[in-house]
Amino acid sequence: MILISKYMVPRGYAGITIFPFMFLKYKTLKGNTVLVNHEKIHLKQQIELLIIPFFIIYGFEFLVRLVQYKNWKIAYRSISFEREAYSNEWNLEFLQKRSFWNFIHYF
Repeated sequence: MILISKYMVPRGYAGITIFPFMFLKYKTLKGNTVLVNHEKIHLKQQIELLIIPFFIIYGFEFLVRLVQYKNWKIAYRSISFEREAYSNEWNLEFLQKRSFWNFIHYF
Protein backbone atom coordinates (compact mmCIF):
# COMPACT_ATOMS: atom_id res chain seq x y z
CA MET A 1 0.00 0.00 0.00
CA ILE A 2 1.43 3.35 -1.07
CA LEU A 3 0.96 6.29 1.29
CA ILE A 4 2.07 9.88 0.80
CA SER A 5 3.83 11.56 3.73
CA LYS A 6 6.67 14.02 3.57
CA TYR A 7 7.06 13.57 7.33
CA MET A 8 7.66 9.80 7.27
CA VAL A 9 10.32 10.01 4.58
CA PRO A 10 13.70 11.21 5.87
CA ARG A 11 15.24 14.34 4.39
CA GLY A 12 17.21 13.59 1.25
CA TYR A 13 15.15 10.52 0.32
CA ALA A 14 12.09 10.09 -1.92
CA GLY A 15 10.61 7.02 -0.29
CA ILE A 16 10.84 4.52 2.53
CA THR A 17 9.25 1.11 2.97
CA ILE A 18 8.09 -0.23 6.32
CA PHE A 19 6.06 -3.37 5.73
CA PRO A 20 3.30 -3.29 4.61
CA PHE A 21 3.50 0.38 3.68
CA MET A 22 5.49 2.26 1.08
CA PHE A 23 5.77 5.93 2.02
CA LEU A 24 6.55 8.40 -0.75
CA LYS A 25 7.40 12.02 -0.13
CA TYR A 26 5.11 13.44 -2.83
CA LYS A 27 2.00 12.22 -4.66
CA THR A 28 3.67 12.69 -8.05
CA LEU A 29 6.22 10.00 -7.12
CA LYS A 30 3.52 7.33 -7.40
CA GLY A 31 4.08 7.50 -11.16
CA ASN A 32 7.83 6.94 -10.81
CA THR A 33 7.97 3.24 -11.73
CA VAL A 34 11.68 2.96 -10.95
CA LEU A 35 11.26 4.32 -7.42
CA VAL A 36 8.18 2.18 -6.79
CA ASN A 37 10.06 -0.90 -8.07
CA HIS A 38 13.00 -0.07 -5.76
CA GLU A 39 10.64 0.07 -2.79
CA LYS A 40 8.86 -3.14 -3.86
CA ILE A 41 12.24 -4.87 -3.77
CA HIS A 42 12.55 -3.75 -0.14
CA LEU A 43 9.06 -5.11 0.58
CA LYS A 44 10.14 -8.49 -0.76
CA GLN A 45 13.33 -8.41 1.33
CA GLN A 46 11.35 -7.56 4.46
CA ILE A 47 8.89 -10.40 3.87
CA GLU A 48 11.71 -12.89 3.32
CA LEU A 49 13.35 -11.94 6.60
CA LEU A 50 10.06 -11.79 8.52
CA ILE A 51 10.22 -7.98 8.84
CA ILE A 52 11.90 -7.34 12.23
CA PRO A 53 15.15 -9.22 11.39
CA PHE A 54 15.35 -7.18 8.18
CA PHE A 55 15.50 -3.93 10.14
CA ILE A 56 17.99 -5.35 12.65
CA ILE A 57 20.32 -6.54 9.88
CA TYR A 58 19.80 -3.31 7.93
CA GLY A 59 20.70 -1.15 10.93
CA PHE A 60 23.66 -3.29 11.94
CA GLU A 61 25.05 -3.38 8.41
CA PHE A 62 24.61 0.38 8.11
CA LEU A 63 26.60 0.94 11.33
CA VAL A 64 29.37 -1.39 10.14
CA ARG A 65 29.52 0.40 6.77
CA LEU A 66 29.50 3.80 8.48
CA VAL A 67 32.54 2.82 10.57
CA GLN A 68 34.14 1.33 7.47
CA TYR A 69 33.60 4.29 5.13
CA LYS A 70 33.09 7.19 7.60
CA ASN A 71 30.55 8.63 5.17
CA TRP A 72 26.77 8.45 5.62
CA LYS A 73 25.86 8.33 1.92
CA ILE A 74 28.48 5.73 0.99
CA ALA A 75 27.52 3.61 4.01
CA TYR A 76 23.84 3.74 3.03
CA ARG A 77 24.52 2.83 -0.61
CA SER A 78 26.79 -0.05 0.52
CA ILE A 79 24.10 -1.87 2.52
CA SER A 80 23.42 -5.19 0.77
CA PHE A 81 19.66 -4.55 0.65
CA GLU A 82 20.23 -1.16 -1.00
CA ARG A 83 22.79 -2.55 -3.42
CA GLU A 84 20.29 -5.14 -4.61
CA ALA A 85 17.49 -2.57 -4.90
CA TYR A 86 19.60 0.05 -6.71
CA SER A 87 21.14 -2.55 -9.04
CA ASN A 88 17.74 -3.82 -10.14
CA GLU A 89 15.35 -0.88 -9.80
CA TRP A 90 15.26 -0.30 -13.57
CA ASN A 91 14.42 -3.96 -14.25
CA LEU A 92 10.66 -3.96 -13.80
CA GLU A 93 10.58 -7.76 -14.23
CA PHE A 94 13.23 -8.37 -11.56
CA LEU A 95 10.82 -9.35 -8.78
CA GLN A 96 9.20 -12.00 -10.97
CA LYS A 97 12.56 -13.71 -11.57
CA ARG A 98 14.34 -12.90 -8.30
CA SER A 99 15.52 -15.87 -6.27
CA PHE A 100 14.78 -16.25 -2.57
CA TRP A 101 17.21 -14.28 -0.34
CA ASN A 102 18.87 -12.82 -3.44
CA PHE A 103 20.26 -9.93 -1.36
CA ILE A 104 22.93 -12.33 0.00
CA HIS A 105 24.76 -11.97 -3.32
CA TYR A 106 25.32 -8.29 -2.47
CA PHE A 107 27.12 -8.69 0.88
